[in-house]
Amino acid sequence: MRIILIYGILSGSIVIGTIIGSMMIWGMEGQSEWLGYLIMVAALSLIFFAIKNYRDRELGGVIKFGTAFKLGLGISVVAGVVYVGAWETYLQTTDANFMEQYADAYIGQLQADGADEQQLEEAIALMEEYRAMYEKPLARMGITFLEIFPVALLITLISAGLFRNSSFLPAEKLADSV
Repeated sequence: MRIILIYGILSGSIVIGTIIGSMMIWGMEGQSEWLGYLIMVAALSLIFFAIKNYRDRELGGVIKFGTAFKLGLGISVVAGVVYVGAWETYLQTTDANFMEQYADAYIGQLQADGADEQQLEEAIALMEEYRAMYEKPLARMGITFLEIFPVALLITLISAGLFRNSSFLPAEKLADSV
């Protein structure tokens, strides 16, 4: 469906563009998990609007949960694929060493928070495991997809549940001109 591609590509592009842009401007110091997920929720809210648009324009203002869910799921998958593809392209075309920077920032934060020697050693060992795993392309792509997909799935479930009720944000009727 055309609507799945349009909204999926747009959602995924907004998420990855915003995240990569902020990394290029502020580096890892400017990154935080809550900010990344906030960006995802904002961009993936397009799923909500896609379902409403489809319900109102294509289905006359009524949509079943299953139809809305499939539409949102399709958009979620496309957004995830765009996100993964753009992230892989970014990693391959820049000198960015994300996992190295992430590990350094994580260890640095632990040190700043006053972690003891044992906590630091455990964190360093964990980061080494993550680095080794992140070097494998399929594992890295899976991890990247799983960053965005659960958020998109949650928004899909909420949206499908809300829009199955035709009285929720009903389609606006055009008044007859006299």
